[in-house]
Amino acid sequence: MAADYDVIVIGAGPGGYVAAIRCAQLGLKTACVDDWIGDDGRPALGGTCLNVGCIPSKVLLESSELYARARQDLGRHGIRLGEVGLDLDAMMARKRGVVGELTRGVEQLFRANGVDWIQGRGRLHAGRTVAVEPRDGGAAQRLQADNVILAPGSSPSDIAQVPLDGERIVDSTGALAFSAVPERLGIIGAGVIGLELGSVWKRLGAAEVVLLEAQDSFLPVVDEQVAAQARRVFAQQGLDIRLQTRVTACSTANGDVEVHYQGQDGEYRARFDRLIVAVGRRPNTAGLADADASLLLDEWGFIHVDEQCRTNLPGVYAIGDAVRGPMLAHKGSEEGVMAAELIAGGSAHVDYACIPSVIYTLPEIAWVGETEQALRAAGRDFRSGTFPFAASGRARALGDTDGFIKVLADAASDRILGVHMIGPDCAELIAQAVVAMQLGASAEDIGLIMFAHPSLSEAFHEAALAVHGRALHKVERRRD
Repeated sequence: MAADYDVIVIGAGPGGYVAAIRCAQLGLKTACVDDWIGDDGRPALGGTCLNVGCIPSKVLLESSELYARARQDLGRHGIRLGEVGLDLDAMMARKRGVVGELTRGVEQLFRANGVDWIQGRGRLHAGRTVAVEPRDGGAAQRLQADNVILAPGSSPSDIAQVPLDGERIVDSTGALAFSAVPERLGIIGAGVIGLELGSVWKRLGAAEVVLLEAQDSFLPVVDEQVAAQARRVFAQQGLDIRLQTRVTACSTANGDVEVHYQGQDGEYRARFDRLIVAVGRRPNTAGLADADASLLLDEWGFIHVDEQCRTNLPGVYAIGDAVRGPMLAHKGSEEGVMAAELIAGGSAHVDYACIPSVIYTLPEIAWVGETEQALRAAGRDFRSGTFPFAASGRARALGDTDGFIKVLADAASDRILGVHMIGPDCAELIAQAVVAMQLGASAEDIGLIMFAHPSLSEAFHEAALAVHGRALHKVERRRD
């Protein structure tokens, strides 16, 4: 029997919808199956990222930063304002508007490229058959495909000691929709999500923001020097980060949330108005495949794939948060493109050594490649060069001088092994480092490139020069 589609994609997040669009661009008859329902009760494309993740969180981060700057920083620029007020309802409406514009944009892209959007929950069966269960509980539609791309995404993890109630105790989704600024905010988890959410509500006026982190080091995936700088700055901003804390119990009474936790020196209790659980995410693979499909998962529920995202099943690929590697939207998108190219008979790969990561706090934190502690642990001989934003004319003009850029290069070949930064606009600046590493550049190569003056990107140039003790705008220690 002829297949209904050349490709069926299950999931319409950044990995799935990009994969579907690229498949269609390559001439493949493509359908994308997704069951997301937006805040307005209507089906919406874009998955977690566009609806309740990357995009709405960045909208609130931007709005809260503008609010904080208007209240605290504009006077330094000679700008005098009257009383600055917060209209949280308007801020949330803007967030919903941005999300709606982008999700409708994906719909337009589907129509323009001829991708069939099939609304419902997709389930893989043997022989690349996909059963689509409609949300209204009707009979499942069964479709046949020559190829299937699994892109189910992920959901917030929970912990048994802290049951969510959707109002006082929420996950990251609920934390993006508070109707009022909490006076006392608790967050379980001081990783990327916890820090970004804590930053939003602290800027908007929360008097107390406490982050309870189980690990004994702060941001262990980040370069140690960057993490140390970040913790100092966050403490100055009023984020109370408590490491080596294990939550043992939680209860609500009289409008308060009481948290019991084990700290370094004993048992403690804390009371909050709201509590956010931000302890990571888990892959949405439960129920994704029927037993007859024999899809191979690991013990954590991730789909087993090779370096090109092929599963153990012929013609079936898996991408994004449901497979190994960092749970990042751009990583899932690139894997989706790779799968589409391979299905169409082309060649493609994803360079997993050059995936940029960003924490959208103020200052922003961004990195790509190896950290200094990882290189030391591996016994790798390397050189390091740093340059502070305090020595940048552009950063001085912005009034935003916290942080620095660090370049790590192989001691023998001078090839760049990693770039780490904390400071203004690092989410944009890190792209320069990714391009450099992708093209195999050395620190000397970057040092020979002309950068515009004054610009923040000059700090990358100077950090590369500093690898060899040649930075021009800071005092360097003499090297042998």
